[in-house]
Amino acid sequence: MPALDPRSTALVLVDLMERIVALPLAPRSGADVVDAAHRLADAFRAAGAPVVHIRVERPHVDVQPPGSELVPSLVREGEPVVVKRTIGGFQGTGLHELLSGLGVTTVVFAGIATNLGVESTARAAVDHGYEAVFAEDAMTAFTAEEHRASVELDFPRLGTVAPVSALTLDGPA
Repeated sequence: MPALDPRSTALVLVDLMERIVALPLAPRSGADVVDAAHRLADAFRAAGAPVVHIRVERPHVDVQPPGSELVPSLVREGEPVVVKRTIGGFQGTGLHELLSGLGVTTVVFAGIATNLGVESTARAAVDHGYEAVFAEDAMTAFTAEEHRASVELDFPRLGTVAPVSALTLDGPA
């Protein structure tokens, strides 16, 4: 895979919240996904590329369930956090305006669940004209079969699927 341009590429981390990361997941654990997301985020930050976090809130409730905050070690001061109330991260969140304002044309996706929040957000991104890249080993689902269906059947139709180790950026922006 060719190197990504840090001036026009953003990393979007979907629903890496404490309560979601702690769920029984497959084909990899939430902790493994967080580790991979750390590696990706560190590489993006080092290259001067934006890291955007998305978290879900349940609509129509006064208090969110315990563990609804993002994994604290993933978020750096000043990084945007987008709050969604739907499965995908674009509907009513300002994510498109944020990304386009940053000059982003390519989005690298990671997070949980592969076939829900990640895929829904990626489909909307492609509909908005973004190039999509999927960090396969930085995502997981509730079952290995759900993950595999997205990664093998859907994502190749939407963009490029690659392991974290294959995703490189051109260097400092």
